[in-house]
Amino acid sequence: MVQPGTYFYHGHHGMQRAAGLYGSLIVDLPKGQNESFHYDGEFNLLLSDLWHISSHEQEVGLSSKPLKWIGEPQSLLINGRGQFNCSLEAKFGNTTLPECQFKGGEECAPQILHVEPNKTYRIRVASTTSLVALNLAISDHKLVVVEADGNYVTPFVVDDMDIYSGETYSVLLRTDQDPNKNYWLSIGVRGRKPNTTQGLTILNYKTISASVFPTSPPPVTPLWNDFERSKAFTKKIIAKMGTPQPPQRSDRTIFLLNTQNRVHGFTKWSINNVSLTLPATPYLGSIKFRLNDAFDQTPPPVTYPQEYDIFNPPVNPNSTVGNGVYKFNLGEVVDVILQNANQLSGNGSEIHPWHLHGHDFWVLGYGEGKFKQGDEKKFNLTHAPLRNTAVIFPYGWTALRFKADKPGVWAFHCHIEPHLHMGMGVIFAEGVHKVGKIPREALTCGLTGKKLVENGLY
Repeated sequence: MVQPGTYFYHGHHGMQRAAGLYGSLIVDLPKGQNESFHYDGEFNLLLSDLWHISSHEQEVGLSSKPLKWIGEPQSLLINGRGQFNCSLEAKFGNTTLPECQFKGGEECAPQILHVEPNKTYRIRVASTTSLVALNLAISDHKLVVVEADGNYVTPFVVDDMDIYSGETYSVLLRTDQDPNKNYWLSIGVRGRKPNTTQGLTILNYKTISASVFPTSPPPVTPLWNDFERSKAFTKKIIAKMGTPQPPQRSDRTIFLLNTQNRVHGFTKWSINNVSLTLPATPYLGSIKFRLNDAFDQTPPPVTYPQEYDIFNPPVNPNSTVGNGVYKFNLGEVVDVILQNANQLSGNGSEIHPWHLHGHDFWVLGYGEGKFKQGDEKKFNLTHAPLRNTAVIFPYGWTALRFKADKPGVWAFHCHIEPHLHMGMGVIFAEGVHKVGKIPREALTCGLTGKKLVENGLY
């Protein structure tokens, strides 16, 4: 059963998400139940980024030697709409781009949020960006964060909020400003040096025309590399009272070192020096039917050399590809320590949002530098939020705990699309023997597809 909350769906074959295969997914409360917070109406905001080259061309570039990076997006989209080579805010002099002249009906015209004065609105926000982290703000209005990744959190008030790819939130907006004005809603790039103009739409108080431009400039997006601000927002997210608490102890711990490497001259991302390359045969069928030749039966490394220097480029930049699986006993409690490190060359370490399919996990804490013995004493075991996506900050670590109680095979990966394509992910399997009938459509590739043909079932 999926719990009520704010989610989104998306494709995972190649770069399908970058090609636009995504959408909002809202799970309502059962009839007769009410939220613990009041609101008079709601909006869905699906945030994304857009390139003017095809996802196939992006794939080819990422798989080339030398690497051809996708570059920064040309546009930021709100509900699939954005502007390119023009700007809603041109009149304020903050850009050299010409002003957009909307007459109504254009595909790129923003979807305006129409509100009544002195009401409370729930805004459901999901980021399906392929690359960028975003900051969202509404001029002169506060936002109250009440939900993260489908789980209630202790409410807190912000002027703006960071949202990373894969994350979802609900925020409450009180329309308590001058009803004779309209206001900007903006999204801007965070976490990487931006080369994309803000995405904009208008919060329209219905007391005036939606065609009246706001009198003040849009909110200024915080500096892209103000990571302390990002950490401060993220650490405000704690579980609401009544949220299930994490088990006090785990049965095992896996340390995952996140590095950029080379494999035969190709630029890759690796976990514990293994870059994920998915096999031709789906894992679920391979494990269920014991097709041991379908993927590497040797489990991936559960840790990395303790002498590894996370603050400098790797001494040995070479890595290997692999498709092994971390296997857990059903019901096992697992800790995962995500460790960030320096990039392949030069100085720098990126933010990575990590997403686990099929599960929520408890975020036990964040730390600076390399995780060391004794850091587990800092874990939050009383108010740890339940999430399905968590970030690792530059040169830092993030500790997660989850219960392996969902029979199946699940991906755990960076939600930045090109990073996953370049190998930044691992595979978890648990209780596959408990999985019942597998849909035929999930077995038509590789060795399981061959098995279906041989048995005359396909």
